[in-house]
Amino acid sequence: MTHSLDALTISRDALSQARVLVVGDVMLDRYWFGAVDRISPEAPVPVVRITREEDRNGGAANVAFNVVTLGAQSSLLTVVGDDEASHKLEALVSKTGIRAHFGRDADLKTTVKLRVIGRQQQLLRVDFENTPKTEVLASQTTAFANLLPLHDVVLFSDYGKGGLAHISDMISRARAQGKPTLIDPKGTDYSRYKNATAITPNRVELQQVIGPWRDEVDLQTKVQNLRNQLGLDAILLTRSEEGMTLFDAAGQLSVSAQAREVFDVTGAGDTVIATLAALVAAGLSLRDALPCANRAGGLVVGKFGTATISYEELFA
Repeated sequence: MTHSLDALTISRDALSQARVLVVGDVMLDRYWFGAVDRISPEAPVPVVRITREEDRNGGAANVAFNVVTLGAQSSLLTVVGDDEASHKLEALVSKTGIRAHFGRDADLKTTVKLRVIGRQQQLLRVDFENTPKTEVLASQTTAFANLLPLHDVVLFSDYGKGGLAHISDMISRARAQGKPTLIDPKGTDYSRYKNATAITPNRVELQQVIGPWRDEVDLQTKVQNLRNQLGLDAILLTRSEEGMTLFDAAGQLSVSAQAREVFDVTGAGDTVIATLAALVAAGLSLRDALPCANRAGGLVVGKFGTATISYEELFA
């Protein structure tokens, strides 16, 4: 069954009451823009003369930023280093109205993704990172227990950087309090997401877990098996140009992609899950929130880099 694209509209007021707790790996997305006028005499590579620098919220910080841009409330729980990038990121986050709860680990290098852009395209990406120590992550569990009752939905943004070592414990605490948990998954071991409300893998991520599928029937069988095995209410498969499919106890529901020019897919998954979480926190079911999340994903790929969607854009 394919849902019509008539997304339900939710009032700005209802959305402003919705509270989403985002937990996960944050990063600083750094962009260096420049002019490329020549090739280096030292090696066959372009020489980029940097003309402008820009820092943006990345990873879970971008997810939380998407939640507040839509008009909902968001708190962000994460672990960062005690370095220039972490302070820059905290300043960026606090400007957005997100409530930041940053655990600091002096031995940790805050993840930075530096993208060098020339002639309107990404020429190079350089990543700086390492993994947090378990002690800092354990302190996060206490902070999580304190923040949980103050929120309607928990969104786990897993970038595989080690910030969610205690996710299983957090999911069971949330479930015990009747709070929906949505997860943007990473890696091939989905057993750590057991009993969550929903996970939102893309095609490549899902394929790494259930293997390739022959056709839609094979896909449905494999996904429903995985869903039952993990005790999830739903699995939302994001399928790029094929739209999205939600698999739940009632079967499956597909929405087709909103045809538009794709400029940049960076962070589109962040926008989709953030929209879903904000709408569920405002009282919609996953099925009712799906067309809106699909529309948000279609809008954000028309923007450059990690970007967000406003209430006006979504419900225009």
